[in-house]
Amino acid sequence: MEHAQEDEACLEQTQKYHVERPIYNQELLQGQLCRRERAPQTLRQRIAHSCRCSSKKAKSHLYSFIPILKWLPRYPVKEYLLGDIISGISTGVMQLPQGLAYALLAAVPPVFGLYSSFYPVFLYTFFGTSKHISIGTFAVISMMVGGVAVRVVPDEMVSMDYNSTNVTDMLASRDAKRVQVAVTLALLSGIIQLCLGLLRFGFVAIYLTEPLVRGFTTAAAVHVFTSQLKYLLGVKTNRYSGPLSVVYSIAAVLSEITTTNVASLIVGLTCIVMLLIGKEINLRFKKKLPVPIPMEIIVVIIGTGVSAGMNLTDSYGVDVVGNIPKGLRAPKFPEIRLIPTIFVDAVAIAIVGFSMAVSMAKIFALKHGYTIDGNQELIALGICNSVGSFFQSFPVTCSMSRSLVQESTGGKTQIAGTLSSIMVLLVIVAIGYLFEPLPQTVLAAIVMVNLKGMFKQFGDVAYFWRISRIELAIWVVAFVASLFLGLDYGLLTAVTFAMITVIYRTQSPQYRILGQIPDTDIYCDVEEYEEVKEHPGIKIFQANTSLYFANSESYMSALKKKTGVDPCVILAARKKAQKRYAKAIKKANKPKKKAVLKLTNDVEAGVKHEIANEELPVNGQFTSVDDSVQDRSPDELEYFMEPKTNVHSLILDFTPVNFVDSVGAKTLKSIIKEYKEVGVCVYIAGCSGPVMNELTRLNFFENTVTRDLLFHSIHDAVLACHVKDSSASQTASDL
Repeated sequence: MEHAQEDEACLEQTQKYHVERPIYNQELLQGQLCRRERAPQTLRQRIAHSCRCSSKKAKSHLYSFIPILKWLPRYPVKEYLLGDIISGISTGVMQLPQGLAYALLAAVPPVFGLYSSFYPVFLYTFFGTSKHISIGTFAVISMMVGGVAVRVVPDEMVSMDYNSTNVTDMLASRDAKRVQVAVTLALLSGIIQLCLGLLRFGFVAIYLTEPLVRGFTTAAAVHVFTSQLKYLLGVKTNRYSGPLSVVYSIAAVLSEITTTNVASLIVGLTCIVMLLIGKEINLRFKKKLPVPIPMEIIVVIIGTGVSAGMNLTDSYGVDVVGNIPKGLRAPKFPEIRLIPTIFVDAVAIAIVGFSMAVSMAKIFALKHGYTIDGNQELIALGICNSVGSFFQSFPVTCSMSRSLVQESTGGKTQIAGTLSSIMVLLVIVAIGYLFEPLPQTVLAAIVMVNLKGMFKQFGDVAYFWRISRIELAIWVVAFVASLFLGLDYGLLTAVTFAMITVIYRTQSPQYRILGQIPDTDIYCDVEEYEEVKEHPGIKIFQANTSLYFANSESYMSALKKKTGVDPCVILAARKKAQKRYAKAIKKANKPKKKAVLKLTNDVEAGVKHEIANEELPVNGQFTSVDDSVQDRSPDELEYFMEPKTNVHSLILDFTPVNFVDSVGAKTLKSIIKEYKEVGVCVYIAGCSGPVMNELTRLNFFENTVTRDLLFHSIHDAVLACHVKDSSASQTASDL
């Protein structure tokens, strides 16, 4: 009893609305509205307006291009400085070992990883809009750079005869050439990012969907892990790039597995265990620890100390970092002649780098309640890469692990990034030489452990299987293509496949017949809800897609199938019956009356049989034929042959339609014309303003098609159909 009273109370509290208004079609609605007058501007006026400059506009553009001018004067020192200092030191401690390690991925000497961890990070402070991301070396980008460097300057260019006295010089020459490739890549990718930003092309990142990026980065993690196996095991193998490079790398390592350096393997595995334990402690006691334990720098210091104390290089043949020049290098112009060779790779690196940075920036901006400018982020990355290339840095982007540390340790602004770059600078100019004994296996361990988060993305397969098979297909294609074709061709393949899925979705939409929820103006799918009822004689058709050249034919086919009314079938039956009737009349015109009557009756029976056996739609039927043709009016042919259908009105719901092209407009006209020929009126409901403008521009509204056929909503169209049908019935009864 109490539940019943509660239900009644809920029903009483249900809010209702009641509106009385005319049935609006577009012509009536437009007649009651006054359009705002907009004076069109000439091209000259537009150019003059865009070139006009005021002090306010100049200041706005300056602040937009150099954001630090806006936020630095308002920097709250007491509130933010301590958090930025702690965050900057914590991030810098990570930046140092990752810079050294990711340089190996980029196929350049470790010191160039330090350069890439200083110049771009420092520049981002002035031009970036995100307060929390950490710019610098990143595994995926470094791997892409290394793939290009190895392809352009392969190991085969250097003699592998290690007994030769010139091996050191030849290796140094190879590394110098690879540095030129990496530096030129940084210049070119930076210029591409800068141009895209200035042209306001920040939207290009939307084509790298989340499943695509996650599948791509997972494959990149496999590439990175495979490339580090030789450093972990201490074996000598060539580095491969291009299609099937993962397979070749694994095969090369396995072929040399018997030459594994045991000391190198022990040091590397020990570092991996220490790093995993440290990361687990940081994760479990995140709230209790004031700052994360900097396990990476601890491992680097311990590894360097052990290597120097035990002389691992001479005693056990463990490969070490080697020479780290002291101080900064003089600016040098990159090799322009390499641009044609690496242009496509630079485009891929530019787009992937930007997508990584802007995705992380958006996450932190949403979390902390501020906004970022995607175009300005492109400009900032472009400046970081292009200017950094003159100082021997390779392409950089946002690092996910360092960004999380920078944000979690209390970083508030870009000042934290500046402090981390200053720490790297101190190492370069003062104590860099101390890390020369650092074993390369330690750097390999750092890289491998940092891939843990990316390997967790294999769980995406189960996730996307549950929510979307198409997104799962994008993930799988991105992963498989990037794994076996290489990161460059894999990315291109993945983007192409993602675009194909968009085309597939527009060409394979869901088609529905809508019905009304009783006593409301709400219309839903009749196959989905039991309460939804169709109006007699009215079919409401909806397709959740736009109408254009790629799907216009399928749209018309689905319309005929769903409504059960196919004008072509009805008209074909009519023509077939008309031919029979004409033939019958010709034979019936003979002198003998009995023969005429007999023949006419035979023909009549045959036509009945023809009509009865014609394949008509579910809602298509013919008028009954009387037993006596002779008693009919002079317009006997029309009565005898014309088919009718239970449907008198067809409403096309255009609410989901975003655009219509010329082919779509022609298809729409054809639908209206064909259904009119069989006595079915076609109306369009819910057409948006932009679609209306497109139809007008395509000369859709002409003699037979007027704006009277377009209604503001489905309910308006349904009421208009009822009014028209009632008027037609009244006229027929009067006659």
